[in-house]
Parts: sequence; C-alpha cells; structure tokens
Amino acid sequence: MSTSPVPHLVIIGNGMVGHRLVDGLRAQVSGQELQITVISEESRLAYDRVQLSRHFDDPRPDLSLATEAGYAELEVQVVRGRADALDPAAKVVQVGTQQLAYDALVMATGSVPFVPPIAGRDAPGCFVYRTLDDLDAIRDAAQGARRGVVIGGGLLGLEAAGALRKLGLETHVVEFAPQLMPAQLDAEGGQTLQRIIEAKGIGVHTARATSAVATGMDDRVTGLVFTDGTALEADLVVFSAGIRPRDDLARACGLTVGERGGIQIDDSCRTSDPHIYAVGECALHGGRIYGLVAPGYQMARVAAAHLLADLGLGGDRTARFTGADLSTRLKLLGVEVGSFGDAHGRTPGARSVSLSDNVRGTYSKVVLSPDAQVLGGLLVGDTSRYGELLDLVLSGTPLQVPPETLIVPSLPAGAAAAPTNALVCSCENVRANALCAAVGQGARDVASLKECTGAGTGCGGCVPSLHSLLHQELTRLGETVTNHLCEHYPHSRQELFDLIRVRGYRTWDEVLRSHGHELGCEVCKPAVASILASLHGEHILNPAHAPLQDTNDAFLANIQKNGTYSVVPRVPGGEITADGLIAIGQVARKYGLYCKITGGQRIDLLGAQRDDLPAIWTELIAAGFESGHAYGKSLRTIKSCVGQTWCRYGVQDSTSLAVRLELRYRGLRSPHKLKSGVSGCTRECAEARSKDFGIIATEKGWNVYVGGNGGVTPKHAVLLASDLPEAEVITLLDRFLMFYIRTADRLQRTSTWLEQLDGGVEYLRGVLLEDRLGLCAELDEAMRQHVGTYRDEWATTLADPAQVARFRTFVNSDARDDGVQWVDERGQIRPADLHMLTPLPMAGGTD
Repeated sequence: MSTSPVPHLVIIGNGMVGHRLVDGLRAQVSGQELQITVISEESRLAYDRVQLSRHFDDPRPDLSLATEAGYAELEVQVVRGRADALDPAAKVVQVGTQQLAYDALVMATGSVPFVPPIAGRDAPGCFVYRTLDDLDAIRDAAQGARRGVVIGGGLLGLEAAGALRKLGLETHVVEFAPQLMPAQLDAEGGQTLQRIIEAKGIGVHTARATSAVATGMDDRVTGLVFTDGTALEADLVVFSAGIRPRDDLARACGLTVGERGGIQIDDSCRTSDPHIYAVGECALHGGRIYGLVAPGYQMARVAAAHLLADLGLGGDRTARFTGADLSTRLKLLGVEVGSFGDAHGRTPGARSVSLSDNVRGTYSKVVLSPDAQVLGGLLVGDTSRYGELLDLVLSGTPLQVPPETLIVPSLPAGAAAAPTNALVCSCENVRANALCAAVGQGARDVASLKECTGAGTGCGGCVPSLHSLLHQELTRLGETVTNHLCEHYPHSRQELFDLIRVRGYRTWDEVLRSHGHELGCEVCKPAVASILASLHGEHILNPAHAPLQDTNDAFLANIQKNGTYSVVPRVPGGEITADGLIAIGQVARKYGLYCKITGGQRIDLLGAQRDDLPAIWTELIAAGFESGHAYGKSLRTIKSCVGQTWCRYGVQDSTSLAVRLELRYRGLRSPHKLKSGVSGCTRECAEARSKDFGIIATEKGWNVYVGGNGGVTPKHAVLLASDLPEAEVITLLDRFLMFYIRTADRLQRTSTWLEQLDGGVEYLRGVLLEDRLGLCAELDEAMRQHVGTYRDEWATTLADPAQVARFRTFVNSDARDDGVQWVDERGQIRPADLHMLTPLPMAGGTD
C-alpha cells in the first residue's frame, strides 16, 4: 500500500477515457486530497482519437486533450512508459525500473488493432490505423506510393480510406462481408453506401477474403492475394479489421478476463480485485466490449464515483454502469451514416419500413414493434432526422403518425405540391385538383376560391392550406404572388409588424391612416390588434382596441356552438391545489357549468352565459386564478409530467420548469396559438415534441425542441439545442418566441414558419444561438418588456365598470337569454341537439 499521507490512485493508460477519468476526479477532489499518477505509453498525452483522420488535414488541427503543463497544474503526475507488471496483493505496479505503490488502480489500457493472421502481414508497407504515430508512419510511406488498400470496411476502415484519399493515393477498401459496415447496416444500406463511395472514386471489394500480402524482391508490399485466386495491386496496406482489448497485464496478474478477451467488470466498473477498476475498450461488461468512446466516458464517471467512495472522499456508491446505447451517427468519406436501436430488426415480431432513393443517394429505414413503437433504424446519405428518430427509440412513445412519414423527405420551402389530388377541405369534400382548376379559371385570391369551390366555408381549418395552394399554383403559372395581408394593406404581416414597431403606432386608426385604406376587414383588424398587443401589451378591451377583436377576444372566452362560452382558468404547468380544485368546483356548481379536463391539463368550464362571465371571473380571481387565454392567439398551456419529484424515471424537475415558463410567457400574443410541454425524462410523458416548443430533460440538462404541433397536420418538433441549463433554456425560448412573433405570417404555426425559413433549423440556430443577425439583444429586451408589463386581462376588465357593461347579452336590456336549451348527459349539461330543441314562441305571435 502507498505510504503517502493522502491516498494514491494510479491510472494505467492515458487515452480519451483515462483522461476523462482524471478530469472527473479532479473536478471533485484536489491534489491535497488525492494523489493521481497517470502511466502513459504513447509518445503523446491524451488526444482526440475520434478525430484521428483530421491529422491529415491542412492546416493540421491540434487534437490534444492534455498537456504536461495542464496535468502539472492539476497536480497529476505523469509517468512515461509501459506498465510491465502488476502485483494486486502488494498493490504495486512496475513501469520499467520504477515501482509505483497505489491505494486504488484503474486500467484504461484501451485496445489494439486486430491484424488477421495472413502471410506477409508484417512486410514493409503494412500498417495499422490506431495512433498518431501510426498515421505519421502512413504519411511517410505514402510518399512516392500510388495505390493504398484498406483491409476492413467497417467504421474505422472507411476512416482509414478517407485518410489515404487525403494523401492523394488511389484508394481501395476490401471487406470480408458481402457489404460495407456489416455491424451497423443491412444489405440495402451497405449497398447504398457502397454506391456513394464508389462514385467518389474509391474502389470497394466486398465478399473478398485476403489470403496473403504479396511482396516484391525487396520484401515490400506489392498487393493482396485473395482466396478466390484474384489479386489487387497495392503499394501500401492498412489493416482495420477490428480491435482487441488490451488485457495482457490483467491476465498476467490473475484478474478475471473474458473467454474472448477483456477485463471483466461489474456495474461499478470494479474488476475481480476490489482495489482495481477497468474502463473503456479494455473492459468487458455484460459480455460486451464497447468500441465507442461514449460508453467509456460513462464507465469513467461510474468508476470515479466508486473510487472516491472507496477512499473516503465522498463519491457515490449508487452510480451504476448498466450498458450503453450503441447508436451511431457519423460522416464517413463525406457520407452521412446513422444507425440506432435495433437497426437490424432482431426483435421478435419486428416490422420495418424503408425508402431507398437512388436519385438522392439515400437510404432510410425504421424498425417497428408490433404495437407501433420505433425500435431502431438506419440512415445513409441523410441523417437530418437521426435525433428525432433516436428520441422515439429511447422514449418508447407509440407512433401517432404513419411510419413512412418519418423517412419521407420534406418538400423544400416554396416547392410545388406533389401532383396528388389530395383532399384539402374535408367539410366540403374539395380536392386539390378542383382548387387548381378554379385558379386556372381566374380565381386569384382565397375569397374567390371559397366562392368557386366552397372550400374553407365550413370550419375554416383548411384556409391556411388554401393560401399555400393558391401561392403554389400562381407561382407554377408564372404569375406574381403577393403576400399582402389583405386587400386593405399592401404589406405582409411581417412588414406591417416592422412598420408598427419602428414608427411607434399604438392604435388601429394610426396604422390604417398611414398604411391602409378603406375600413379594414375580419382579416386585417385582428392581425393589427395582435401586433399591437404583442408590441405594447395594452389591454385588448381598451376602447381603441376592442372593436378590432373577434368574438372570443372581445369577451375573453371561447364561444361555443349554442352561443354560450367556456371559461378556462390558468393552471400553470398543470399543478393545482385541493383548495383550487374546490374553488373551481364551487363556481361550476353555482353557475351550472359542464366540467372537462382538457388535453393541456386545464379545467374547461362550459356553458356560461355572457352575462355570467364577469361574476364567474370575480369568484375565480378571488380564489387565486387568472385568465388562461384559451380564447386568444397566445400562449395556451405548458403541459408537464411530475418529473423527478415523483417519477422514478425522472431526471429533472419538469413541473417547476413548466410552471416558471407558463408564468413567464402568459399573455404573450402571437400569430397563432402556442402550446408547450416539459418532460422530466426521455420517456416524454408530457408529449413535448408535439408542441410549438418542448423541453425534455436529460441527465446533463434540458433539450429544447421547436416547431411541433398536433391538430390536422401533426408535426414532430425538431431539436434546437441540447443539454442546456435552465437559464439558457429560458434565454433561448425568449428569443425563439420573439423571433417567431416578429417574422411569422398571420395564423402561421411555428411548424410551417420553421419549414419556410430559408435554412430551416440551422438558420434558426445561427440567429438565436450565434446572433448572426445581431438581433438577440433586441429580442431579449422585447421579452423582458412583456414579462414586466403583463397584467391579467380579466382582472383589468373587472376593474372598469364600462368594460363590464359590454358583457350584457342584449344591448337594450339586462335580461338573460332564456332560450338556451340543455339536455342532461352523464350527470352534466350539454347543448341540446337540433332535433331536441323546443321551438320558441315568435315575438308578438299567438301560436
């Protein structure tokens, strides 16, 4: 045992995982508490082996992760050399002539490349692809060489092929299996990848077994000989046929190793000796060697927690390594490749949907369980959907959309609709062909389309589609397409927003006088009202604004089919007390309201007469509630799960974050209603990815998604940023919401807005995260102003008797409407159906 006054930890190996272990330990304990010695066999300290091929870039990047000076600053001693012997009983490790006593030891010895036992494999001109020294040797050998061959068509083999290509060599890849990347891809995926690589001028030889490396008179490499008798010329050969764990030292000292190699570890990363741990590619866990760096990092974190606990320095004995997700997304030779979950469909009963596009050079496949959960998949040529598909696998969420929509590429912005005769208006059964024919016959605006075809005259839900189809068809016909708000304003909503903001208009009259004409309409009036509310936050029922509002906003409630209204108090994050529930119940009972829990975790009180709305809200406000804005184009709800507070799977406090966000963004007026969700883990119980903005907890922070929605055309939100702390989540969402409010079209959902942004989510990241447009400070200030000036609309209304007077049913009488008829259903009221209505007597009539 070490005689040092502080415990001594020795780490054998200084690769990426060994270095991560050092960093993790030093983040928790100082050199005064724990002495750390690192044994490094390579000529360089830890470097980024994942980026190994970039060593051939010009200029050459610095891949170093550690330096002597940096380790000295961390009080980490570095011993150069190879660990020759280990004595677990004496707790001593031998490095050359030096003996190091330890209290605990970690083996991070990594792996070595596997070289098949074929004749000539040691000839000059044969190399492996593992270290920077290997690459330097390959570069030297490439001088004067013409053709290089890589044996192995897996991940690292294709990396090596890319490196030979960078060196200017004619490059070939030889793979024993019938396809490239057999561990990750299926046959079709491998063939797609092969076609793309061959198109880049690289020779691919699959289903070829090499029997020998041919050499010349000088014993140098001249080519390969295959078992079928064919041959391939080569001046340089690189072996990249897999790895083998470096467990020789462990074997020699009696530690338990696996039948096929690897130092056996348990869930705490401890070996068969209680004072020795193993991490990374040398470790065998659950019968598996992990050849990726991410599982190694997880092992390093777990080992650090147990080491510190063993040494009495804190730590966490509950930390466990229970396996790792082997999903992979990378770019090989410029080709994007992704493999996730059960990509090969080995789960019993698994089904798959695939799309092979030889025009775009892409291949996509999703594997589904019998109950429609995504189990895994493959992506070749385009991995833009990798993140959302992987999330579906990890969350285990049943699909709500046809699986083929997950892999069919989206139409680029502005592209014409597919020439299918799609049903556009289900109310009037109007299809796309009929609308296109109407445009061909002279319809040049949505009003004309409505008149010609009847589309959009029912529920109105297809009107945005009518706008889109009209623009596409006019573009196809070569006509000028305007984006004017309506015939009263020669501007788009975005242009009008900027005009109002820059010139400081505060009323409809100012805007109409300066930029519009005539009296306005049901399109431009609510749009201008929404812009004024977004910019200035003034009460929407002020005399200057009230005439612009539609019925819902005019009475701060949703009008229903029989002319009554629904009342929805805000329940931030879905969290409500027993007293709150009782208060709402008492109001519902007193005014005879129908109660319904909504999908957004709120309580909908339906059947309120207009006259009763002020009294109902007086009692709700007294009980601590405020307007839920269920009537407005504004933030509706932020749904949440119970998160780590109650859920055994939760990793973050989703309820508290949802409450804070809903209170921050309440009353925020926008081009379309906004919904959100916050999930406490990737199981996604709050369904955050079907919302305009969603937040999902990770062990490192929060992932932020944007541009999702449910409804008629559901969309999955896309990942905007990962693993953010809460403060950065709020800043990012502030900017996202304000940028959307300022630039979206009227009634345009975030999903459509995002699809039509030139550059999509990458552009959005540039604006919000990198401040490419220099707008972030302005967007931040706009949200600060909104938060600082928010007032509950119902509380403001009740404080003004003149506004309360507007809630009479009859303009010339205070009488209630006694013509509303109800029926009983399951113990509550509901509107009577048409055939159930009792005819009312005609005024002044006798029958």
